[in-house]
Amino acid sequence: MIEETLLEAGDKMDKAVEVAKEDFASIRTGRATPGLYNRVLVDYYGSPTPLQQLASFAVPDARTILITPFDKTALRDIERALSDSEVGANPSNDGNVIRITIPELTKERRKEYVKIVKAKGEDAKVSIRNIRRKAKETLDKLVKDGEAGEDEGARGEKELDALTKAHVDGIDDLLKRKEAELLEV
Repeated sequence: MIEETLLEAGDKMDKAVEVAKEDFASIRTGRATPGLYNRVLVDYYGSPTPLQQLASFAVPDARTILITPFDKTALRDIERALSDSEVGANPSNDGNVIRITIPELTKERRKEYVKIVKAKGEDAKVSIRNIRRKAKETLDKLVKDGEAGEDEGARGEKELDALTKAHVDGIDDLLKRKEAELLEV
């Protein structure tokens, strides 16, 4: 039972780190990356569809993204969705592809993005701590109900703490890399 609890907590913590990684990828760094548009939904024939399912991405240089729709009739819808997105891009449409030029970030904007990244990182850490708390409650209940011995419970708690520390350190590492990427001019 203890092993199952630890495995479940580990899986949930892995997912929390993965969500943080995706959140960090969606924050603009002044460099063109297709990850900026992972969360853009296009109204395609009346249903919201992720942009990745409607087009291919190319990055010809550090500041430009080319988006080539698989279906040319979706060009206008994609352009509208990009204009309305939170990324702050001005797409230009030449009839076949959509070209987005990523503007240079100002120093103030970079600092603002660093604050956003730190907040997202802290949210991820809080979710990991919540997972730890729930797993610890489960371990304590197992010991209390007599399904596991106190020594096993203590060992499980130590493993849980190590697991939590490893995942929090992973978030910190992602945070440092993203912060360095944002502050890089």
